[in-house]
Amino acid sequence: MNDRILSLLGLCRRAGKLVIGADPVIQSIHSGEAFVVLTASDFSQNSKKYVLKAVSDLNIQIITLNRTKDELSRSVGRMCGILSITDKGFSDKIQELILKEKEQEE
Repeated sequence: MNDRILSLLGLCRRAGKLVIGADPVIQSIHSGEAFVVLTASDFSQNSKKYVLKAVSDLNIQIITLNRTKDELSRSVGRMCGILSITDKGFSDKIQELILKEKEQEE
């Protein structure tokens, strides 16, 4: 199966525009680098509350992907359940693909 979202995340990682892991993601939010935060469907709700707190006053969207941590990890080459994108173009394209996917599911 050709998963465009996971492929784009791999490309984003190779371009150096992906932040992986809860603490680095929170740091990217505080520094103003993050455009969007993505979580795996099986990401810990306990860990997610810290990220929600970090974005509470900012205009950064948190999107839960319909992908597991294993699927995300394979696409970016490192174990992860949460990541942020630090490039506007990649962020916009990922959000567009996610929106298209949700429309197809309905």
